Amino acid sequence: MDAYDKGSDARQGLGRDGREGPPGPDDAAEQTGGSDGTEEASAPGETSEPGETGKTGEPVEVPEAREVPVAPSGPRTGVAALSPRYQVGAVAALVAVAVAVCAHIGLVFLHVAPSNTLTKEHGSAVNEWVFPEFEQNWKLFAPNPLQQNVAVQVRAEVGTADGGIRTTGWYDLSAEDGRAIDGNPLPSHTVQNELRRAWDFFLSSHDSEDRPVGLRGSLSETYLRRIALLRLDRNGAAGPGGVVERVQYRSRTTNVEPPPWSGEKVSDRPTYRELPWWSVTPERDDGNRDDGNRDDGARKDAGEGGAA
Repeated sequence: MDAYDKGSDARQGLGRDGREGPPGPDDAAEQTGGSDGTEEASAPGETSEPGETGKTGEPVEVPEAREVPVAPSGPRTGVAALSPRYQVGAVAALVAVAVAVCAHIGLVFLHVAPSNTLTKEHGSAVNEWVFPEFEQNWKLFAPNPLQQNVAVQVRAEVGTADGGIRTTGWYDLSAEDGRAIDGNPLPSHTVQNELRRAWDFFLSSHDSEDRPVGLRGSLSETYLRRIALLRLDRNGAAGPGGVVERVQYRSRTTNVEPPPWSGEKVSDRPTYRELPWWSVTPERDDGNRDDGNRDDGARKDAGEGGAA
């Protein structure tokens, strides 16, 4: 049988020493590689380095490692998208805004805070910043917060077209301002503060008998007269052909009801303070005086002509 025969009777090839028979241990070492520097068989899963040869002596090609593509990052947004020059400008603007906001909050705090060393020394600067746009009247630190509702009302004496005098009813100006503010997200500064500041101005410049104290007292009366004329004209108080000749103010003060848990008892009856009647037609009075002077001059001229 030849070397290609199979089976138990197959003839084995020549051994290392030229004898037939199964290969010995030394022959196995030569086939698998040994300690004499021959190549060992690669373990399963291992790859040969470039340039190595396999059992047949031919070089083994190893696939080159592919680079994993990196996903491009998205476009830069915000300040990062600006050039360095504009980034510096944006940072400077943000710092300026932050400083301005902090300064505003600090000045408003000093305005509503109790009297202290800073307000005594820099009170004028604080007032110049706060008034009139940023005025605060909520009195967070007041020992006795406002506990009353004050309504300012006005009525008028109207000269009618037939020469008579008619007195109107009371117009609640504070209620009109309240209706203009309710539901308005941006009420005007005039609606919120004009009447209230004018009334406070009058009270602070008059004594308990409603007599003016200095020039500010007279100025406050003139201010209230103008407000009364504007409001009465808006409400059509004079009517067709009528002229408002005098006005009268009064205040209606009611206590704010305390919470049930306080146990405090206050009167729910309103109190009134009526001011005297004020004339609002000085131009008409001056015209009458001028007409009288002209009549006197005419009579004087007539007397002189008769004497001649």
